[in-house]
Amino acid sequence: MEMSEIILGGLALNAWITLGIIFCIFVILMTTKWPVDMVFLGGIGAFVITGTINIEMALSGFSAPSVVVVGVLSVVVAGLTSSGLLHWLVRHVLKVPKSYPAAMVKLMVPVAFFSAVLTNVTVVAVFIKVVKIWCKKMKLAPSKLLIPISYASGLGGACTLIGTPLNLIVASFYAEKTGENMNLFTTAPVGIFCVLVGVIAMLLMRRLIPERKSPEESFESTGDYTVELLVPADCKCVGKTLKETQLLSVKGGRLIEIVRFDKEIISPVTESEFILGGDRLIYSGQVDEILELRKTHGLTNAARPIYSLSEVERGRKLCTATITPGSSLIGNKMCNIDFEDNNGLTLVAVARTGQRIEGSPRNIELQLGDTLLLEGLLQKNVLERAKLSGLHFFDSEEVISTGPKTVVSAFLLLGMVLLSSLGYMTLIQASFLTAGAMLVTRCCSLKQAQNAIDWKILMVFAGSVCMGKAISSTGLAELAAHGMLSICGSNPIVVLTCLCFAVTCLTEFISNAAAAAVFCPIMLNAAESMGANPLPFCIALMIAASCSFATPIGSPTHMLVYGVGGYRFTDFARTGLIMNLVMLAANIFIVQLLYSL
Repeated sequence: MEMSEIILGGLALNAWITLGIIFCIFVILMTTKWPVDMVFLGGIGAFVITGTINIEMALSGFSAPSVVVVGVLSVVVAGLTSSGLLHWLVRHVLKVPKSYPAAMVKLMVPVAFFSAVLTNVTVVAVFIKVVKIWCKKMKLAPSKLLIPISYASGLGGACTLIGTPLNLIVASFYAEKTGENMNLFTTAPVGIFCVLVGVIAMLLMRRLIPERKSPEESFESTGDYTVELLVPADCKCVGKTLKETQLLSVKGGRLIEIVRFDKEIISPVTESEFILGGDRLIYSGQVDEILELRKTHGLTNAARPIYSLSEVERGRKLCTATITPGSSLIGNKMCNIDFEDNNGLTLVAVARTGQRIEGSPRNIELQLGDTLLLEGLLQKNVLERAKLSGLHFFDSEEVISTGPKTVVSAFLLLGMVLLSSLGYMTLIQASFLTAGAMLVTRCCSLKQAQNAIDWKILMVFAGSVCMGKAISSTGLAELAAHGMLSICGSNPIVVLTCLCFAVTCLTEFISNAAAAAVFCPIMLNAAESMGANPLPFCIALMIAASCSFATPIGSPTHMLVYGVGGYRFTDFARTGLIMNLVMLAANIFIVQLLYSL
């Protein structure tokens, strides 16, 4: 007897198993620090092992058009970014505004526009630099503008089919159910309306946006947490190694650099390094405790502090980076891992919610959203290696130049949009063609294209598709749809409102792609049961899944600005809860106005 024939409590056994697997996935995502891609891979394995879905259906997620398009579009975005198109537009289109409301509008509108065709993380990362420049000139806290641009990126992504991967996932379920393909701009009328409402709402709620101290303000002067000590010629430590003198890791801090008498700079420093007379030893950490070395080891004060954020020493610079979701640094202390040695970087200080944490930075247990002050040679390969550990750098030395390739990449993007929107090619065909053209015209290199494809994200999307297929094939979607109709009645607007509200709540805590994959089969079945048009249901779902404003973990862009803005976890709820309700009302209003439900 097959599992689908065994009925328990009105549900088939495979449906109960599916519910259990999905519940476990959600609990793990919300309560643990396990890598998201591994959680979804485990979910796919659980579906296969239990026989809930067959192996062909499980693997179909990896070959789903939506997943393939996401991967190919990553190459397109790499070409647009490396060619400098986005930076050119930002540099030449934006001017410093004269007031806070004007700054909010001049940021939110272009961020939403760019997010419609580029990944929102890329767009927000570029505009964070704009916010820093503007805020210094306007004497405004960056926190007053960072939440608005993060919100705008989510809303802008809903304006096109390629704006966010969840749109592609929903579109694939819609095509499978109805046999019709969505146009690239199918969501544009609803999305643009929601963007306008979102900008107005943020202007009206601007007083609710918290004013927090940026972590970089804590890093403006490094004299209070870096100590320079001089080794006299008659010091007892001369001629001995750092291991022998125990001067590498000391109480309250760590030696981050040695400046020789001939100006040679040694960093990172190893325990086998010898100490010479005239050396300057640069320590980071708790100043008062490090100064005890003058008594215990016969060191003296140097003439002045070595570091400031604007000072360059033989190409070594200080930079700031924030810890992003899934980082291997979360929960670890720098003294217990080999991050510094592997990347040639030294941790100088740690800030959390805008305040620098006192004490030895290498003994601080790092958390999601922490901002790190690092010192090292900020070469491109160093930054790329460090990014693999889940860091996002804001003040790197990588300078993107503009030129003929900028124009070429712009025309290639325009060509992709026209070919797919006018029906000459499918979106996946146009994406492959444009990605290939980016490589041929050298708008991006093969290595850049390879690095642009985030296989972890593709695993999450493939797992989300697999989850949606399991919900649909086991009859859960049909059962949930009938249950929703029995509670809400057969009014399409009421049913749509309840479903969108549920999606918005769920996407605050898990991947929006996963939330969309769970609810899309339910929405399609609900629309079919009521005899309603499924298209507006799917469009409303795309908007609702992008409206995760109340928690910083609801979107990668929220976590991107979380550390930089010095926010607290509850800061997003102050405006986010209201914003969720406003966007829910705007979403339902415009969908039922434009479409016949």
